[in-house]
Amino acid sequence: MSEFNSPHTLMVQGTTSDAGKSLLVTALCRILHRHGYAVAPFKPQNMSLNSAVTVDGGEIGRAQAVQAEACCIPPSTDMNPILLKPNSDVGAQVIISGKAIGNFKAQEYHALKPELLGRVVQAHQRLQSQFEVTVVEGAGSPAEINLREHDIANMGFAERIDCPVIIVADIDRGGVFAHLLGTYELLSEQEKQRIKGFVINKFRGDVALLTPGLEWLTLRTGVPVLGVIPYIPDLHIEAEDSLKQVSGRRQSENSIHSDNRLHIVVPLYPRTSNHTDFDALQQHPGLSVTFLRDPNAFCGADLIILPGSKHVRGDLAWLHAQGWDELIRRHLRFGGKVIGICGGYQMLGQWVHDPKGVESAPGSSRGLNLLDVETTLTGEKTLCNVSGYLLDEGSEKRGVRVSGYEIHAGITQGSARAHPLFSLTHDEYESIQSKAREEGARSGDNRVLGSYLHGMFDTADMLNYLIHWVAPERGQALSGMDSSVDYADFRQQQIDKLADHVEEVFTIEQIKTLLSLKTSPSSEKPSVEQAGHKSLQVQNG
Repeated sequence: MSEFNSPHTLMVQGTTSDAGKSLLVTALCRILHRHGYAVAPFKPQNMSLNSAVTVDGGEIGRAQAVQAEACCIPPSTDMNPILLKPNSDVGAQVIISGKAIGNFKAQEYHALKPELLGRVVQAHQRLQSQFEVTVVEGAGSPAEINLREHDIANMGFAERIDCPVIIVADIDRGGVFAHLLGTYELLSEQEKQRIKGFVINKFRGDVALLTPGLEWLTLRTGVPVLGVIPYIPDLHIEAEDSLKQVSGRRQSENSIHSDNRLHIVVPLYPRTSNHTDFDALQQHPGLSVTFLRDPNAFCGADLIILPGSKHVRGDLAWLHAQGWDELIRRHLRFGGKVIGICGGYQMLGQWVHDPKGVESAPGSSRGLNLLDVETTLTGEKTLCNVSGYLLDEGSEKRGVRVSGYEIHAGITQGSARAHPLFSLTHDEYESIQSKAREEGARSGDNRVLGSYLHGMFDTADMLNYLIHWVAPERGQALSGMDSSVDYADFRQQQIDKLADHVEEVFTIEQIKTLLSLKTSPSSEKPSVEQAGHKSLQVQNG
């Protein structure tokens, strides 16, 4: 038995990556919140190129930020104490308590794990002291035998804090019973005792047809199936890493020219990061967003957007090697427009310098030369949530509000900075705002824009501006198609939609039993809002 006891903590593990762990934790968090419990999400170790900035000035995985949103609390670094951002096939940047400590190869990081487990447990304890309930998400699968030693992401953590575990599997992948039974059988006897139930995700059809299999699995393992979650069509929950993409096949030329939509193409380089920048664009009925790896599949577009990157010089070399550089220049000659976000902004410049080897070997890379700027990568990251206004070409404020966040290691300078995109202030704790600063750059002909601002298209004002900027002759009709949609409200509706479907098959009484909860929320605990604010004042270890 562990020296720690976590009676109101439940851990969700999965048979595979993308089995539904993040979605199930999000649903459980919203269900518990709706029933009055002060609840917080937690993930000991996350590996993702899609991250978020917390109110306490750190960086965590996107999934935990979404889960915090489901709890109606601000995200904090304690919710995801270890974040790994892959920058090669054998290494990653390691972020502890929201701050990057350097790049590590897999074996080097593995050697750190015994020390990191203590840091992870401390972060969970701080959350547990402020919230009545914590719902924990595992990583990958607990049955990855090669990773069992010094595990901090799955059973190693569950054993250390002594919490119950449920295992989720995706039936849409096929072989769901093999996944569940195989995972269970590869656990130790002590770990098996910790499993309190199975959950099957994304089932299509009549659940009665599944009953013989459910009964067989329970008889074989002694573990009940707690719920069969149906496939939920048209569900949009911001993803941790998965991305629908076109790879190796051509866009339809007919679709490019047969409707009045504005067509956006996003080159998908190997280390693309923060792809949620495009979620609001994908929800707009007047926009078509295509992710492409192969430039030979390009059949035209109104706008090309270069996304963020975890390895800017490496992905820039990939763009040159694939021929995207020539394609982008041809696109501009034919009247198209281009935006670069974060790493994409850096690529638009003349040079990207990495004198200290922040991302890889020290050196410099020639950029796309579409903006008169140069970027020098630095060891210190800029991490902040910001809000402000769009600036017009004369650097005067327009009535277009923007908000978002910055996550980047680099300083960008050059004459194009004299034509900034935004006037921004930092959104600090309790809404104390810093002095406004200018951010981003425009080309002289206003056809190429670059900015470090992630999430800029989430506001309706900025999205409408984008449409008018790209296609002024179609802007009024296209922006009017969705002008009443608030993306933040849309995200909340989607979380509620997910929670509604899950609670139909996985009841609050089952959840309370798993968490050893009383029949009603404790009056001794702070409210959700109080707990959220108190948690942000705790110093991270």
